[in-house]
Amino acid sequence: MRYSIFSVQDHHPSLHRSVAQLYEQVIAEAKLAESLGYDTFFVAEHHFHECGSVPNPAVFLAALARETTKIRLGVAVSNITIHNPLTIAEDYAMVDMLSGGRLTLGVGSGYLRHEFEGHRVSPEEKRERFDENLQVVVQALTGEPVHFQGKYNDLPGVALNVQPLQKDRLPIHVAIQRREAAYHVGRQGRNIFSLPYSCLTSFEEIRGLVEDYRKGYRESGAPGEGSAVLAFHCHVAETDEQAKLNAEQAFNLYLDTRLFYDTRRTYDTVVSAGLGMFGSLRTVADQLVGLSEMGIDHVMFLQNFGVLDSKLVHDSMHRIANEVMPEVLRRTGKA
Repeated sequence: MRYSIFSVQDHHPSLHRSVAQLYEQVIAEAKLAESLGYDTFFVAEHHFHECGSVPNPAVFLAALARETTKIRLGVAVSNITIHNPLTIAEDYAMVDMLSGGRLTLGVGSGYLRHEFEGHRVSPEEKRERFDENLQVVVQALTGEPVHFQGKYNDLPGVALNVQPLQKDRLPIHVAIQRREAAYHVGRQGRNIFSLPYSCLTSFEEIRGLVEDYRKGYRESGAPGEGSAVLAFHCHVAETDEQAKLNAEQAFNLYLDTRLFYDTRRTYDTVVSAGLGMFGSLRTVADQLVGLSEMGIDHVMFLQNFGVLDSKLVHDSMHRIANEVMPEVLRRTGKA
């Protein structure tokens, strides 16, 4: 089992923390994650709203590359629909080089209307634009000239002058927002990211999502089994009650700024559905063992949300590394 940290960088301008202070907190969390042995530190991309305060993750990851030496660095995810795909390829090729080949690239088609409107891109075009732009990004990152003619891109053999160190080994994951997308992305032979509470209603539904993905991936004929990385909001404390006391208010504040839900969600509804990892060592370990039994071997924890106090974030990161990870290893035998 691999364990990573995912920071969305939600900002709340009416409260006491500035964006600059948030950035410093996230940098400190990345350094702590490295010292504790987490696999990857992921950051999100968002525009024009307090739900996310990093519009260019490549810039942030380049900063993290100079503050760390071992931990992998990732974006979850780059909205390649609203950007020039060659710019995306150039930016992340530089990140891979500056980090010594530690980049994991997550890509998505976007889901927030205001981000499409702000970039003057029609949401109705997003699927076609995403498919085209992803082809360009993947080809460009090989370092070979890109000959491509499509509806939105016409490239006569352009090649990047800065190439990633990983080249053909660079991990690329596609974010999915619907369960049915798992099969189709798997069928393309690609890896996936998913945030289960955004597209499922119960913990047990994760099993079906994973099975659909594996089925599609097998049918693709691609080597291996593919990779399905799942993300969960998380806070670990001494007891379930203490975890709720620590995190409920901050998580509900975070949920209040989400712009894509049809129904109101709260700490209680997410926890009762099993789609958040809040609680004691035993509670969170039970969920991770359940995921392992479903075939999941990589989990991302979202722990800094809603201006949660940095000490509480750090304490939870320590508990996962020092208590939860060893317990899951003991019970599953999977390092």
